[in-house]
Amino acid sequence: MNSQNTHEVIVSGIHLELTPSLKTFVREKAERLFRHQERIVRVRVELECDRNAAVGMQFKVKGHIEIQGPDLNAAVQAEECHKAISMLVDKLDRMLQRRHQLHRVKRNHPRAVELASEIPKAFA
Repeated sequence: MNSQNTHEVIVSGIHLELTPSLKTFVREKAERLFRHQERIVRVRVELECDRNAAVGMQFKVKGHIEIQGPDLNAAVQAEECHKAISMLVDKLDRMLQRRHQLHRVKRNHPRAVELASEIPKAFA
């Protein structure tokens, strides 16, 4: 990671050797997620290679965003590793946009609150 970048991106591989170029690719793609939310604590990406003889080689990519509030999880499967990573980042990006939109709607539409008792009047 860069020295000016404080975002934490964890990349792990299951049945797959992580090359430095693959790690760099994941980190570059994940940077797109940090433009939405400054409150993202950590992004974890798991790359898994499934070498099933009947299906061929399949790559499963799972993403987990630790953020203030409920965490976001997504998983994608594709035949190419780079394509699966791109699809995962797109999916997480859409999830962050939707989450931001919901928070903005709630913030801009306050609800009326009814109090059970009367508010005492100030003495003059």
